[in-house]
Amino acid sequence: MSDTVQLRIRDDDGQEQSITATRGETLLDAAHRSGVEITATCGMRGRCRSCRCKIIDGTMPPPTVADTVQLGHEEIRERFRLACQTRIVADTVIKPMPPKSESGHQLLGGHVETTSLDLVSGVEKIAITAKAPVSEHHQTSDIEEVFMAIGEPLKSRLVPGSLLQDLPAKLREQKGALTVTLFRGKIVDIEVGDTTEKSYGMAIDIGTTSIVGSLLDLETGEELAAVGMLNPQAPFGADLMSRIAYAQFKPKNLAQLRGKVLSGLNDLVRQAAEKADVSAAHVYKIVIVGNTCMHHILLGIDVSYLGLAPYAPAVRDAQTIAAADLPLKSAPHAHICTLPILAGFVGADALACVLSTRIYDSDTVRGLVDIGTNGEMVLGSKDKLIACSAPAGPAFEGAQIRHGMRGAVGAIERVTISDDVACQTIGGDAAVGICGSGLIEACARMSDARVLNRMGSIKSTDDLPEAIAARIRKSDHGQEFVLVWQTEGGKEEDISLTQGDVRQLQLAKAAIFSGVMMLMKAMDVSAEEVDELLLCGGFGNYVDIESAVRIRLLPEMDPEKITYAGNAALMGAQMATLSEAEIERAETLVGTIEHVALAARTDFQELFIDGMNFGEPGLQILSQQDEAIAV
Repeated sequence: MSDTVQLRIRDDDGQEQSITATRGETLLDAAHRSGVEITATCGMRGRCRSCRCKIIDGTMPPPTVADTVQLGHEEIRERFRLACQTRIVADTVIKPMPPKSESGHQLLGGHVETTSLDLVSGVEKIAITAKAPVSEHHQTSDIEEVFMAIGEPLKSRLVPGSLLQDLPAKLREQKGALTVTLFRGKIVDIEVGDTTEKSYGMAIDIGTTSIVGSLLDLETGEELAAVGMLNPQAPFGADLMSRIAYAQFKPKNLAQLRGKVLSGLNDLVRQAAEKADVSAAHVYKIVIVGNTCMHHILLGIDVSYLGLAPYAPAVRDAQTIAAADLPLKSAPHAHICTLPILAGFVGADALACVLSTRIYDSDTVRGLVDIGTNGEMVLGSKDKLIACSAPAGPAFEGAQIRHGMRGAVGAIERVTISDDVACQTIGGDAAVGICGSGLIEACARMSDARVLNRMGSIKSTDDLPEAIAARIRKSDHGQEFVLVWQTEGGKEEDISLTQGDVRQLQLAKAAIFSGVMMLMKAMDVSAEEVDELLLCGGFGNYVDIESAVRIRLLPEMDPEKITYAGNAALMGAQMATLSEAEIERAETLVGTIEHVALAARTDFQELFIDGMNFGEPGLQILSQQDEAIAV
């Protein structure tokens, strides 16, 4: 894959200027480097709307939290982005827009319009001057003097013992000049001097496969650092049920899994602080989302019965825990907040997706799909929302695929088939394996070329081009199709897809497809009546939409109605980190979203079996759609 892309900037007269940009460069940097003036009043920090632009054509980058704060959800859906925050991922056409009035989109606290965020995080830093006790006749204490200097009544006068230990020295170091940090009206930190500008939070999404997080400035909403890692629990099981089975009725194994994720979180917090050049001691609020299994393991809750019918979680309500109690040692003054859980296998991450996509406030029926080892789906509008989960397994992550691998350099991600096969890899290096997005595209192209029949069988027919027919063979692994010959790749063997690989994909795609179809059936709506289907999660945003529809991973609907939403779970966690109102909203929403238990539906098996099939080559999308809805 080339590192350069074409950025075309269109003016009000329809004239375009073409710029050669570097993949990953921001729209604003590319424009400025080429002499195109786009105003950035805030110094390119995502704190204003002056660099607002509209994506006319090309891949729509997922919104950042700054996009959400400044533009609001409606403009994001209308393809607006901040040029200073948006990185170019493919050839793109944009049009810079005159900045609208910024009234109602203030950054510093207060109530903002419903299209933006109410930036009241629950964290407050107050600079005070407290006098040390000086008279024996007026009995008081150091902490009482601090309370009096604060001046306002606190929700609790309980102070962590660790803060009391060195309070005498702090109170007298700079003649009583202190900064007191409150979280939800309770003291969580006392520092010497004025540190009121140092107030940070973190949003973290714990996925089955990976963990991602972002460090945020709680006063401005600015993202200061983004970090990520593979989930260190992965060696103990690639999917949820494997992790549950490992820990089921085995407290030591549960403790081991918990220790792994806590160690990973400590590393992420430290990495984020180092990356942003701030102190982790100034991280006061951390919102963590994840599926129910990850949530329970993090909190040390027994997952034994989560793996047994009726798969009930131990707790669904939002939780708030002091970092010292978790323990999360890298952020000693923080409180850990989790969002509510919807159901046994529809976790807080799904609710975070609902928050960030605002489908609960939609006039039309919209849906979201988080494609992963545990697929989670939500469908509906402001009138009604329903949700379900479907165990897709780890095939999308490259697991259980003979030459499967994660989305790293050398992984096949794009496949074309005409007279022969051409593969494109991540980074442009020689192919060493195939990732999930490449697996989907390969099967879509193999279906188009009639190498795969509707039932998913690899077959050779008389009308195949000679070079294609030569790639179909029997091996020790059964029937297989060679994608890259050894002489052309970077591995000491041919890279192929076996019949077993295709079956693994069929099982994974059938889980996602049937889950979405079941929600549509439960709401009595057709794919045509769904206004938008949002792909969430890290993997979902690398899937080629047309290929996903082609193999029936997604419902057979107009591909233009299917859009990328980025890591919507992390975005929801960011919103909850910055705004207590979003946590309150989540607590309200969890009681209104109906859970559809797929296993309890008598018609689910039929949908799943139908989802195993691939579409017929050349079949119109509409007729495929009608066939699926009729099941």
